[in-house]
Amino acid sequence: MRSPWARLEGVERVALFPPPGPVEAELRVPGSKSATNRALLLAGFARGPSRLEGMLKSDDAYWAVEALRSLGIGVRVEGASAWVEGGGPRAREAEVFVGSAGTLARFLTAMLAFTPGRWTLRASPQMQRRPIAPLLEALAALGVGVSYLEAPGRFPFVLRGRRVEGGEARISGSTSSQFVSALLLAGALAEGPLFVRVEGGIVQPDYVRITARMIEAFGGRVEEEREGLRVQPTGYRGTAIELEADASSAAYFFALAAASGGRVRVLNLGSRTLQPDLGFVDVLARMGAAVEKAPTTTEVRGPHRLRGGFTQSLLLMSDQTPTLAALAAFADAPIRIAEVAHVRHHETDRIAAMVAELQRAGIRAEEHQDGLTVHPGTPRPVLLDSHDDHRIAMSLALLALKAPGLSIRNPGTVSKTFPDYFDRLAELGFSVRVYTQGS
Repeated sequence: MRSPWARLEGVERVALFPPPGPVEAELRVPGSKSATNRALLLAGFARGPSRLEGMLKSDDAYWAVEALRSLGIGVRVEGASAWVEGGGPRAREAEVFVGSAGTLARFLTAMLAFTPGRWTLRASPQMQRRPIAPLLEALAALGVGVSYLEAPGRFPFVLRGRRVEGGEARISGSTSSQFVSALLLAGALAEGPLFVRVEGGIVQPDYVRITARMIEAFGGRVEEEREGLRVQPTGYRGTAIELEADASSAAYFFALAAASGGRVRVLNLGSRTLQPDLGFVDVLARMGAAVEKAPTTTEVRGPHRLRGGFTQSLLLMSDQTPTLAALAAFADAPIRIAEVAHVRHHETDRIAAMVAELQRAGIRAEEHQDGLTVHPGTPRPVLLDSHDDHRIAMSLALLALKAPGLSIRNPGTVSKTFPDYFDRLAELGFSVRVYTQGS
């Protein structure tokens, strides 16, 4: 679902023609989606005002800002900066719309559950299909009232938030780490310490560490224990914070360098980050690329030909499943992507979607329960479907390196996390032709 911050509204498809030579660039990538959404909510519930610099201005961030405003919390946005009044909800009843933002949907649900009031939460049709039942069940076990307005375990629903005394919450981390993060974010608002007992492991633990670091930046405290994490009832205090760049977004540019035999240096992302998706450059190194990581910069230089012939787990950086799937078509042997079954529950079933679109482009691809296998080939310049998924759209664009004229339907979906993605491709030498409906 598009927000007023979206780009490419009314555009039916884009056609992409690659630059005449290798992709060569030094660039800065937009702010981190993970950091932006966490920081906005923490600032909204903090005591005192906050200033956020380097925020990602995207669909997800827009819905987070509007959610805070619907709770009576003042937010002012100028460019990549935001000023948030803080103080939490001004009333004890409100209706909140979370759009298609998964992090916002999970995190704000938990934080409102720990805030006395009657909160009606609604979401886009896409978000209504995504899982949230495990979180709602954990909140109900803590005494929070939950009433479903349509299907059980799905948006929309009504929360009867309360002062939670603390104690213990049980949650599985095997479907989404966001459920664990949601309880940690809410836990600091409790009356006493909250122990979050994690069952079944955490599918992407690095994102929980990012949550813990952000909680601490706003004055909270999270302690790691043997079977879970304990968050202290500190509440939050307003702060000034600069948000780091988005590693998931940077991966597309690193992939372009690797596939074209070029060089890309990202100037605002390096080894200091906790974001697991920077690990994608290590996958590129396995494929023959040269990689240099400094604390705040990262550079990738592509080889003459990408290597394949291996199985790669993307469990810890599963957002890169579509990226590697597209890139694998350019390798010299098949690549199997494994341990990413949970991406079937993202904006779309990303395994099935990538297999279908690669096959449509003439690339042999096979679907597995926990991933897919992609064989080398030369993609055809056909019309591909983004499946209304930003990561599918951005990954399929990589195929245009070897398929001049390749088109992508519904390219505006990239506004969820990277509104000017196709503008950035144009800056790198791609020709981007835009077609509106009926043109």
